[in-house]
Amino acid sequence: MKKVINSKNLILKNFIEKSYKFQRQIKTMKVSLSFEKTESNDVSIMVDAFRASTSITIALNKFKKVIPAFSPEIARKIAIDTGGILAGEKDGVTIEDFDLGNSPVAIENYQTDEDTLILSTSNGTRILENMNSTVLIGCFLNAESVAKQAIKIATSQIDLVMAGWKGKFAIEDFLSCGEIISHIMKSQEENKNCKVSEYAQSAMLASRNDQLLRKTILNTRAAKRLAKLGFKDDVEFSLRKNVSQNVAIYKDGELTLSN
Repeated sequence: MKKVINSKNLILKNFIEKSYKFQRQIKTMKVSLSFEKTESNDVSIMVDAFRASTSITIALNKFKKVIPAFSPEIARKIAIDTGGILAGEKDGVTIEDFDLGNSPVAIENYQTDEDTLILSTSNGTRILENMNSTVLIGCFLNAESVAKQAIKIATSQIDLVMAGWKGKFAIEDFLSCGEIISHIMKSQEENKNCKVSEYAQSAMLASRNDQLLRKTILNTRAAKRLAKLGFKDDVEFSLRKNVSQNVAIYKDGELTLSN
């Protein structure tokens, strides 16, 4: 009798899972693009191509978690309370008493036994503060992987959020979002109920010419500013596409690898 009950429970469980999967397939999935603030209560992808998103993505190769700090002062307090490596910048310049700047190249090459990175940046970490959705971190490095993860966990809307620079539009974020959106669309080709905003479509279309994309981004004010500060290698590093499967998820004030 117990085996019969267990068998019925298993059949019921499989039926519920298949029904849920089917409902997700037929439900309209919105894909949108926003600036600084998300319009989604479901899933958001924060994109700060130069450089927070890239630094966070690469940091999870060696750190178990990244704690975003919304100011250098908060970062220092977290370091005192919990330990960890301090990384950050203000206006692109490495903060004087920190171990590292907001440099994906420096983070990748840094040797430590610590498992926590505390990161404070001018734009990307600040954007995370007021998000009420499930937040993933996206950039050129993990565009395909973050697209797949967003599709996996979203139920109604995926909103890509451009961090910008000091309240201003940044074309590198726009084009990075376009790259991610293109992978969302590839994965959703069979889902006829995927609804992409015109703003999101424009980013995707703008990102399709690799040669023009690279030329345009290398001539942006952000790329030129970083090169002048000695971070040209970070710019080149951040433009590499789909070289990482790391997808960070923001939960309880920490960024860890999303399963």
